[in-house]
Amino acid sequence: MDPVRLTTPRLVLRTVDSDDTDAVYAAAQDPDIQRWTTIPSPYLHEHAESFTRQLVPEGWANGTMFTFGVFLPHGPLTGMIGITMRSLGVAEIGFWAAREHRGHGYTTEATVAASRWAFTHLAVDRMEWRAEVGNHASRAVARNAGFTLEGTLRSALNNKGTRRDSWVASLLPSDLNLPSTSPYLPRTTA
Repeated sequence: MDPVRLTTPRLVLRTVDSDDTDAVYAAAQDPDIQRWTTIPSPYLHEHAESFTRQLVPEGWANGTMFTFGVFLPHGPLTGMIGITMRSLGVAEIGFWAAREHRGHGYTTEATVAASRWAFTHLAVDRMEWRAEVGNHASRAVARNAGFTLEGTLRSALNNKGTRRDSWVASLLPSDLNLPSTSPYLPRTTA
């Protein structure tokens, strides 16, 4: 699949390329991004080069990972959104926000836009969000984007060689008033 460009009232979501390597590298120097995400730490310039020149284009080309840089119109990189296909109809979304752009709702807005796109263009019927227990900022973004917290998975995340507990939440097309590609029969209470 060729990369797509999405817009919201305040943002442009587009693929990142070699022109964005320095911006990705600079943002990823933030200790919070290195702490709460699974990017390498320390994060070297060569990591940003590999990400923008190889990982992002390959993900789009083979349909396994769809990465969007989140930008202000005609402005700087505010964050990153990644949608990884996990199984038939199921994708996982991950994100980070550059320190200077936190607290403006950009990541929530981008998460909703990217999820809406996945539901309508990738035949995704379940978007999952996972984050290490304690990452309250990520949890707030997921909640504000409409995700339903489903629980805690023990030892579900490997972050830099250490197993950690993970929160998990989901967003369904119906949460955004969109149809599913396959029928959904929710459990009934008895």
